[in-house]
Amino acid sequence: MTDAPITVFGPDFPFAYDDWLAHPSRLGSLPADSHGAKVAVIGAGLSGVIAGYELMRLGAHPILFESGQLGGRLRSQPFEGATDIVAELGGMRFPVSGTGFYHYADMLGLETKPFPNPMTPAAGSTVIDLEGETHYAETMADLPPLFHEVAAAYDQALEEGARFSDLKAAIRAKDRARIKEIWNPLVRDWDERTFYDFITTSPAFQRLSFRHREVFGQVGFGTGGWDSDFPNSMLEILRVNVTDCDSNQRFFVGGVERLPQGLWRQPTDGKGYWPAGTSLQSLNSGATRPGATRIHRADGGRIAVTDRWGRTEEFDAVIATCQSWLLTTAIDTEEALVSQKLWMALDRTRYMQSSKTFVMVDRPFWKDRDPKSGRYPLSMTLTDRLTRGTYLFDNGPDQPGVICLTYSWMSDALKMLPLPVERRVELALSALQKIYPDLNIQSHIIGDPITVSWEADPNFLGAFKGALPGHYRYNHRMYRHFMQGDLPPQERGLFLAGDDISWTPAWAEGAVQTALNAVWGVMTHLGGRTAPDNPGPGDLYPQWGPIRLDD
Repeated sequence: MTDAPITVFGPDFPFAYDDWLAHPSRLGSLPADSHGAKVAVIGAGLSGVIAGYELMRLGAHPILFESGQLGGRLRSQPFEGATDIVAELGGMRFPVSGTGFYHYADMLGLETKPFPNPMTPAAGSTVIDLEGETHYAETMADLPPLFHEVAAAYDQALEEGARFSDLKAAIRAKDRARIKEIWNPLVRDWDERTFYDFITTSPAFQRLSFRHREVFGQVGFGTGGWDSDFPNSMLEILRVNVTDCDSNQRFFVGGVERLPQGLWRQPTDGKGYWPAGTSLQSLNSGATRPGATRIHRADGGRIAVTDRWGRTEEFDAVIATCQSWLLTTAIDTEEALVSQKLWMALDRTRYMQSSKTFVMVDRPFWKDRDPKSGRYPLSMTLTDRLTRGTYLFDNGPDQPGVICLTYSWMSDALKMLPLPVERRVELALSALQKIYPDLNIQSHIIGDPITVSWEADPNFLGAFKGALPGHYRYNHRMYRHFMQGDLPPQERGLFLAGDDISWTPAWAEGAVQTALNAVWGVMTHLGGRTAPDNPGPGDLYPQWGPIRLDD
């Protein structure tokens, strides 16, 4: 199995969602008397659209509610007047280990290319600028010894502190027992300790200086700096590293929003209850419902959803894929629908801030090598300046290029929050001018810039979840909620999904996996079941589910 790919197979719950999706027996079936059952899906982001699509294939009638924009945080905003030239405001780099996610991307025939991460061939070149000192590199060999020492120390820390190679080998082999043998003790050891604690207490970093830890936080390796994650539980980082979410990433030509938009319009094959050609769009009369404002138990036992304009409908089940805080701040949700312990978990979820600012330029001028130095004039840039990360997107020699001038997190993102887009661009260009004093980026900008601060969006209130130490129990409560057979009747019928319910927040694969969990939950709730030769997540959860920590 050494040649098998790494996938997001656990480690908390090692279930092969890609195999479940690809099986000829499909995800399962509903009894005839449940065909056409109405299921409300709150939120038409990736998780909501996938849940709706698979419920439609089972024969249910999903109705999607959306208060903002279809696609959620898969938001590809076109530049004015351009064709297929977009700014990826939410998710923009997608690891190939997310095989459930790519099941749908491949089904729709979407084109992807390697993402221009630092020190990758897709980037061409990388500039690391720290404390006013600039380093240009096209390969790791071009960087000073300090950066090699930092990279080697982190690799060693993972081996010594997390049995990293053994765990990756078990995930590669899809060896559930071996994964649990290694992972469960790590949960006990690291749930209540931070990422920074892991770094500072590792023998590998203790042998080095504070400067090494500082550089690791500022620029990191793979996707960039790690310091915004330093306060998070180490488990959050281990999951990303061990499932290769931080490596071998790709971006979508023309924008990743094509995926949820494509699923919204994707017709059924006619092999189920609905006739061939039926789509989510047609089942929803061409458009999503307005945003939900109330969820409560109706007199007859079904669950009623009221939309923004006061229309109330009753449903056989409801899937809430929205950001968890919205169930208390934006949607009047009847408390009795979930337990008080689950409310605690939903309310204590912590969301990270994120800001991006993009400009469109006349052409990918950064690919013109200087004839004297042989260097590229502009590189993928990691810095301790306000921009933090700058990324370059080449749409072809005859097409405009796109520069993500600044991609920042947490306190760096909050610095941008009150500023209009023009000021954000000015600050970013000023910072980059100090790194590239002979380059006039302004002369290449065309059209209007595009920016986002996810914490300012009332439908999101942040970019994604970042679990703090001690939050494993909360995550466990949210994640396992799709299995409702042992719940009291008043708590059945409302299901949760979305990447913030998953073990891998911020990654599209988490949205996919929790959507499929919710589909299994709704199918079971409506009397359906999986095929004997293709068990679903709820069938295998009792044996392979996440370890429980004592309260």
